[in-house]
Amino acid sequence: MKSVHVTRPGGPEVLAFVEMPAPAPGPGEVLIRVAAAAVNRPDIQQRRGLYPPPANASAVLGLDVAGRVESVGDGVAWPQAGEHVCALVNGGGYAEFCVVPALQCMPIPKGLGFAEAAALPEAFFTAWNSMIWLGRLADGETLLVQGGTSGVGMAAIQIARRLRNARVFATAGTEEKCRLCLEIGAAAAVNYKTGDWAAQVRSLAGSRGVDVVLDGQAGPYTERQLELLAEDGRVVLLASHLGASAEVNVRNLVRRRLTLTGATLRPRPPAYKGRIARELVAQVWPLIAQGLIRTNICASFPFAAVADAHAVLDANEQVGKVVLMVDEALCRSAGATKT
Repeated sequence: MKSVHVTRPGGPEVLAFVEMPAPAPGPGEVLIRVAAAAVNRPDIQQRRGLYPPPANASAVLGLDVAGRVESVGDGVAWPQAGEHVCALVNGGGYAEFCVVPALQCMPIPKGLGFAEAAALPEAFFTAWNSMIWLGRLADGETLLVQGGTSGVGMAAIQIARRLRNARVFATAGTEEKCRLCLEIGAAAAVNYKTGDWAAQVRSLAGSRGVDVVLDGQAGPYTERQLELLAEDGRVVLLASHLGASAEVNVRNLVRRRLTLTGATLRPRPPAYKGRIARELVAQVWPLIAQGLIRTNICASFPFAAVADAHAVLDANEQVGKVVLMVDEALCRSAGATKT
C-alpha cells in the first residue's frame, strides 16, 4: 500500500510516499480501506519534529479516517467487514489501509460522505474530552474557545451551545473567521490580531468571568486565561504552541480553586477513547444527522498532493478541516463531498 512518512523534521517537502505491506488486524482491531483522511495540527507538529508520537504508534501520519472495513480481528462484534465507518486512529491514517481498535470506530452520521466523516473524529473526540470530561462544562456556564474556527474550536462551540446551553465566546484571527464563530453559535467573537483579546473577553464576561477556557497556545496566554476565570474555573490546554513554560500566580489558583490541566488524548488506551466514541454517537451524531451541528471542509486534496494540504495548515489559512481524498473512487461511491 501507499503511505506517507516524514523523512526528517521540516516543511511539507519532507513528506514522502513509501510502499509498505498493508497491516493486518489483531485481536480487537479492524482493517479499514481508507477513503479519506483529515489533516490535523498534530500532524504538522509531528512533521516539524515537535510532537513525537507514542512509542507504539505507526510511523505513518494521520489521526482520523473514514472508509470501508475490509477485515476484523478476533473478538470484534462491531463493525464487520463491508461497513462504512469513521475512526480516531493512533497514527497510520495517511495510507491506503489502516488498522484501528474497533472501540475507536463509529458509524458515519446519516447524510455524510466519507470526506465529511473523516473530518469528524479528531476534532470531536478532542472537543468532548477537553470540554466535557476535563473541563466539566455544565449547563448554562460560560466557555471561551481560543481559535474558534479550528476543527476542535468549531466542534466545541456547537456542542457547548446544543448540549449545554452555554454562553460561548471565541477568538479568531480574521473578521471572516469571527463571523463564522457567530454563525455556529458563539455569543461574541474577538479578533485577537486587532486588539487586547483578554480585555475584550473580560468586558464581555463581566465581573464573574468565564467558567471554562479551551486553548492550544499556552505560554504567555496561560496566566491571562487564569485571570479571566470565575471561581472554580478551568483552563484546559490542548497544546503549547506559544511556549513550553508559563509563569502563573499559584496563590490565585489556590485561593480561587482554579484548575489548569492538559488534554493530550493520543496516548490514552482504546477503552478510554471507546467511551468517548459511545458518547459522541449517542449525543452528537444525531445532531449532525439533523443538520443541527455542521461540519466545515475548507479544502480537499488528492492523496498525491499531501504536501499542498500541509501547506494550508502551515499558513494557518484553514477555516474548519482539510481533508485528503485517499481513494477518490471509494469517496465517489458514497456520494458527493459537501463543503
